[in-house]
Amino acid sequence: MDTTTIEVPHFFVCPISLQIMKDPVTAATGITYDRENIERWLFSDRNTTCPVTNQPLPRDSELTPNHTLRRLIQAWCTTNAVDRIPTPRAPLDRVSASSLLADLPTSLELIDTLASANESNRRCIVQAGAASSIVRLVVSCSGRKQYDRVEQALGLLRSLRIPSDELKPLVADNHELVESLTQALRHESDSVRSAAILAVRSVAELAGANLAERLSVGFFEAVTGVVRDGISPQATQAALHVLLSASPWGRNRTKIVEAGAVAELIELELGGPDRRRTELVLGVLEHLCGCADGRAQLAGHAAGIAVVSKRILRVSAASDDCAVGILSSLCKYSATNEVLQEMLRVGAVSKLCLVIQADCSSAVREKARWLLRLHSGVWKNSSCINIFLFTS
Repeated sequence: MDTTTIEVPHFFVCPISLQIMKDPVTAATGITYDRENIERWLFSDRNTTCPVTNQPLPRDSELTPNHTLRRLIQAWCTTNAVDRIPTPRAPLDRVSASSLLADLPTSLELIDTLASANESNRRCIVQAGAASSIVRLVVSCSGRKQYDRVEQALGLLRSLRIPSDELKPLVADNHELVESLTQALRHESDSVRSAAILAVRSVAELAGANLAERLSVGFFEAVTGVVRDGISPQATQAALHVLLSASPWGRNRTKIVEAGAVAELIELELGGPDRRRTELVLGVLEHLCGCADGRAQLAGHAAGIAVVSKRILRVSAASDDCAVGILSSLCKYSATNEVLQEMLRVGAVSKLCLVIQADCSSAVREKARWLLRLHSGVWKNSSCINIFLFTS
């Protein structure tokens, strides 16, 4: 619509976008806005006041269509040879939304289209019980090996932005859903696996203790496979979040190690540091080094101790904390002569000397100082370390 050379009546213009309104609606404060803009202001940006009057405007307040103003705008466009604004579709109502959900999976694409059209439709679909319907659909379609439907359903569930308090009761102890997503993570299609790992991340964050403690080695093998295959940065980060959410549980540490995660995490980190990814990788490894098998696999990897020590003082305070924690576990519980000599050879001991002089947290500095004292008899006379660093 080209209105650069035409004077547009000010009451045709949305106060938010300063563009001609396509679907004018009036808020409880009496101010008229374009529906798309005021819904974004209220629901996406989570504001609670009227943009013009600054009066309270709750997100659940009614937005009344201003049909008279819309007709005036349409007539003005016709008179001034401006592209006519089409009459907007009426927002979805609860009855229609419920009917569409009852017709799943046939109505998947239509629901997705309607939910994407405007915020009113999305909220109406959510309030009609979309979350429970879609979760059931994922389980049933997975059982029938209809992974194209599973991918569609998971994409819709993500785009609907279901509030956590509504989603948690549906997924917190839903073992069927976890098994369905595990099967999807093993699918040959990268797009199916990407959709599944994003859903698994949400489930992992909402999982109850009963579900978290019963995750299988097969589940962790599937998640580790996403890390190994590098489907996409987003999928890799989601997989790391899943491992980090599950690793504080003692039983899960052993299962994650058995799934081969230690080697894959080290190989991933060898690709070069990325702040958020490195923090996640080291966070998981620190938990895994809480069990003997985890420490053995890290120490047994040719680059394990080296990549951990290399990240110290080079990424972030959080990664420093995790990396020193990993070395602490090795020194305290797995301090064989081979491990202690490897720490010297790859520069881990020199890094610990630098940590106690660096601008790190007092807890990290104290942990590094304790490690140096613990094995000072082995390290202090080594030619691999600058004696000035050690004695200072």
